[in-house]
Amino acid sequence: MAYWLIKSEPDVFSYADLVRAGREPWNGIRNYQARNFLRQMRLGDLCLFYHSNAKPPGVVGVARVVGESQPDDLQFDPSSAYFDPRSDSADPRWSMVEVAPHRELPRLLTLPELRELSAWQDSPLTRPGTRLSVLPVTPEQMQAALEAVGLNPAELLAP
Repeated sequence: MAYWLIKSEPDVFSYADLVRAGREPWNGIRNYQARNFLRQMRLGDLCLFYHSNAKPPGVVGVARVVGESQPDDLQFDPSSAYFDPRSDSADPRWSMVEVAPHRELPRLLTLPELRELSAWQDSPLTRPGTRLSVLPVTPEQMQAALEAVGLNPAELLAP
């Protein structure tokens, strides 16, 4: 199992929206490095769900990958803001996965709190200027984040 962090602005799509939807495509990603991370995701992988551009920003829940990488449907939709006229259906440029809610955190784990956790010292998330909406998370980072909000990682991370 691999671990990830996925970012969304809560006024665009929040963890509560994911809970209401039950499962949702993680589409509209238009950064090649983030796209490559989406292509590495596998069924069952867990994702920290991070509210960006919020006051304060932070992790609010855990999602599970329930649909592996496939072509992003929005790249071919001319009415979408994520339409890419240069993407070829024979060799799609952009990818997406499907995620479902796994567990809401008992409280928000803020970015300043993450910066204080030793496991997160070398994370791109805690460095200024990181804009990627999908990032890999180490097992140590996942465990530290869950423990910081009082959760037992062994219970939550079981397949």
